[in-house]
Amino acid sequence: MSDEAAAHPHPAAAQVVVRREYEVRSEDDLLTVRHAVRAATVECGFGLVDQTRVVTAASELARNAYIHGGGGTLTVELLRRRGGDGIRLVITDEGPGIPDMGAAMTDGWTSGNGLGHGLGGARRLMDEFHVDTRPGAGTTVTVARWTVR
Repeated sequence: MSDEAAAHPHPAAAQVVVRREYEVRSEDDLLTVRHAVRAATVECGFGLVDQTRVVTAASELARNAYIHGGGGTLTVELLRRRGGDGIRLVITDEGPGIPDMGAAMTDGWTSGNGLGHGLGGARRLMDEFHVDTRPGAGTTVTVARWTVR
């Protein structure tokens, strides 16, 4: 895990006030990620319901990176902007990429033994959602949730 402070060059945009990185390479790492994201949501000032939303999304995304992407890294950023604080999660894996994003975002679709709620569920739980994937080049999913929307 690394922890660093960073500043955003545009004062009107979100400023990263804390950045932490976690490896996602084992079942134990998945538990570490859940606990770390829960602590970050508390630090950010989220209520219990929003804490649960963010932790659930993080868990789904980290599990996808571990199972389908061969492992990866989760970056947790605490954000500050005019009007409220937030949290950004960036999960990157080194896997084969997602060949059909349309299918992957469909509830019930799974490429393995899961329930098929991972990406679509994470999208619904968070305020911002973006996927960057290319066959053979891995996947990066970036999500964010704000205390004030």
